[in-house]
Amino acid sequence: MRFVDEYRNPDLILELSSQIKKQVKDRSYRLMEICGGHTHSIYRFGIHELLPENIELIHGPGCPVCVLPLGKVDEALELVQTNDVIFTAFGDVMRVPGSKQDRFEVKARGADIRMVYSPTDALKIALDNPDKEVVFFAIGFETTAPSTALTIKYADALGVSNFSVFCNHVTVGPPLRSIMENEFFDIDGFIGPGHVSTVIGLEPYRFVAEEFFRPIVVSGFEPTDILESILALVRLIDAGKASVENQYIRAVKQEGNLAALEAMNDVFEERPSFEWRGLGYIDFSALRIKDTYSHYDAELRYKVQSISSPEPEGAICGEVLIGMKKPEDCPLMGVTCTPEYPVGALMVSSEGACSAYYTYVHRRSANSRTGVN
Repeated sequence: MRFVDEYRNPDLILELSSQIKKQVKDRSYRLMEICGGHTHSIYRFGIHELLPENIELIHGPGCPVCVLPLGKVDEALELVQTNDVIFTAFGDVMRVPGSKQDRFEVKARGADIRMVYSPTDALKIALDNPDKEVVFFAIGFETTAPSTALTIKYADALGVSNFSVFCNHVTVGPPLRSIMENEFFDIDGFIGPGHVSTVIGLEPYRFVAEEFFRPIVVSGFEPTDILESILALVRLIDAGKASVENQYIRAVKQEGNLAALEAMNDVFEERPSFEWRGLGYIDFSALRIKDTYSHYDAELRYKVQSISSPEPEGAICGEVLIGMKKPEDCPLMGVTCTPEYPVGALMVSSEGACSAYYTYVHRRSANSRTGVN
């Protein structure tokens, strides 16, 4: 397939693996891939198996569903149960269980909950059902925030009054800073997120190099992309250099997507504080709807009360998100927590570290032990 096969060329993959093995010194390299999409690719293509033992890949907080605190799920379920609304959300969000119930139970009791593929799908539902209030549960980093912003602007231009957005968009820089300020921080370099960088560009990562003296290489998602980025990081670490590099030049520009940034800046502003799973409350790490468009803010329209809910007993989602532990360290892995019956959000999302590990490592290992192909 054009523009895919060349990035999965076996000969080039093995050559890059060989270069990395020749480059590494007699030391350890702890590299964090920030984005869950990279985690998925690493497990899917077995990239971790092509690296020397002294390179360790750490999973970061770049999965938007995974970092959503349990309380936000409970808030959403409470909203839909106490108001006569059509509640819409992306499919993976809808599969995240709340602390006491999940959307299947709530839907079974009569709530109108629908999966959508974009915020414009939710707006169309509102246009098709003028007698019903429609709420879109917005989630994601700067990657998806522009589409939500543009949908709100479009709804405003059309004068739609039965549509609102429960905004839970977050930004990538503050949680990264929070991890590096943690007393247990022990990362040598970062594989920077590709998709979000197509929107925000490279400048927001400057502090990683200038304040914390760590290199970061923004990467694509194919095997050769990730291996090239790892090789670049190893060379930078060995040279004692901390800089922001762009491997994903076919998609990411230095300045990002100016039109998308303009739409976001027009509709959203920073929240003073927002709770992250595994990281707690981080100042100015999320977005809320500006006063100009406050009539589309579901939190205001339905007077949503903040809920803080504890993690499921035994789950270590938060520790995995900040790189302190790995999916295989969780006692629930493959026992009571599976993609079919997820306990934590990291098993729900296709970008979740636990889902990727279960799909490409745990299940394969279990099948080999039982003789199942």
